[in-house]
Amino acid sequence: MALAKRTGRPCKKKLRIKLMTLLWMSHKEAGIDVRLGDVGSAIQEVMESYEVEINGKVFQVKSIRNLNGHSIGCYQIHAAKSVPIVRGGEQTKMEEGEFYAIETFGSTGKGYAREDLECSHYMKNFDAGHIPLRLPRAKQLLATINKNFSTLAFCRRYLDRLGETKYLMALKNLCDAGIVQPIPPLCDIKGSYVSQFEHTILLRPTCKEVVSRGDDY
Repeated sequence: MALAKRTGRPCKKKLRIKLMTLLWMSHKEAGIDVRLGDVGSAIQEVMESYEVEINGKVFQVKSIRNLNGHSIGCYQIHAAKSVPIVRGGEQTKMEEGEFYAIETFGSTGKGYAREDLECSHYMKNFDAGHIPLRLPRAKQLLATINKNFSTLAFCRRYLDRLGETKYLMALKNLCDAGIVQPIPPLCDIKGSYVSQFEHTILLRPTCKEVVSRGDDY
């Protein structure tokens, strides 16, 4: 889920560094039999202890309370379990063999994300069963989505590269039918600074493996 960037990169560097540090702390909190609510509580406690000075003004960093991490299933990016980034009463436990996207969303604004700007990213609904479609063009577009993306996210640029043209009405029809889910950009209040980092971890019997870690991140 993308967060729109309201400001230039140089001013955000301090915020990014703090969020990256917090991400690694979050990995240490996660583990087999750990309650998801405990992970969220730890993230918020550290996140909101941070302050950043930008252009001579000091901002407290807030957890974006309506966003979270999540478990990952086979061809299901957002699976059944959510990993909060604020304290709460979630008692569900992490289990051996599960994959999780651990995410940290921090903001100098209100700490609440809202949909804004034009939507360009989409994902087929994992739980969508057979839904009859009247528009032949919508059926054709769905076949393209099934063949190339299945239930993974895609953007309109990918459809363009596949040679799809004049598909906006068909795409809207798929969204209206609940077959495809739009994923619009998210923003906090105007003028705020927002940063997000995430890694994917696998809970093995004796360790936590960061499967998304590479030389550059």
